[in-house]
Amino acid sequence: MALLAPAVLVLLVFFVVPVCMLLIRSVTEPAQGLGNYAELLQSSSYRIIFANTFIVSALVTVVSLLLGFPLAWLLAILPRTWSLLLFGIVILSMWTNLLARTFAWLVLLQTTGVINRTLVGIGLIERPLPLVNNLVGVTIGMTYIMLPFIVMPLHATMTSLDPLVFRAASLCGATRWQVFRRIFLPACMPGIMAGALMVFVMSLGYYITPALLGGTANMMVGELIAQLIQSLLNWGLGGAAAFLLLIVTLALYALQLRLFDPLKQITGAR
Repeated sequence: MALLAPAVLVLLVFFVVPVCMLLIRSVTEPAQGLGNYAELLQSSSYRIIFANTFIVSALVTVVSLLLGFPLAWLLAILPRTWSLLLFGIVILSMWTNLLARTFAWLVLLQTTGVINRTLVGIGLIERPLPLVNNLVGVTIGMTYIMLPFIVMPLHATMTSLDPLVFRAASLCGATRWQVFRRIFLPACMPGIMAGALMVFVMSLGYYITPALLGGTANMMVGELIAQLIQSLLNWGLGGAAAFLLLIVTLALYALQLRLFDPLKQITGAR
């Protein structure tokens, strides 16, 4: 227990105390009561922002999973040298400054960017596509940023699987599709669920990428909280929005653990 004391103290000082202060301000400013929460729930504009946040987070999670699954599988089957090289490239993207990565996508996706100019140049499209300041830009930018967080648990799960199991299934007459659908995919579910949960929860609170690559019609809760607190100095309403997002996130996490404990499955703990 003594070894855990520093970690517990850090959590108390830098997480629990700020959250409690935010909760207090959300029910005391500008007046005592639940007026801020009622305003968030009754206003159609705020409800749209919350709905957009969950839609974008779900979309980013699905796209990240579709791209991350084959990438993690490739990392698992490549020779060790090539696997380490490719894995290093994936990890390297995490170490690059988030603002720099987002601005890079802003340059690439704009009307006169490399992607549109290339597509126009090779004749695939006649006019530049609207790839930025909309949902497409937000999804592309956030998927790129979130991809390592879904590749890592998937890679850990896939490398822990015993190849003899798949060989035994093939010797018993199972086709490649049957081996994938009935053995490989279920065995990868712990990594899939852990990665999907991590990406979804992180996407809920994202601010920089949606603010730079999205438009006003695709505002997310992170942008709303920043505007309420930094621009409008409305700490009460901003705190209520942040606390509602925290409650929903914790509820989803609890439901996930209730239905499927990814960490327990990955570590094999009983």
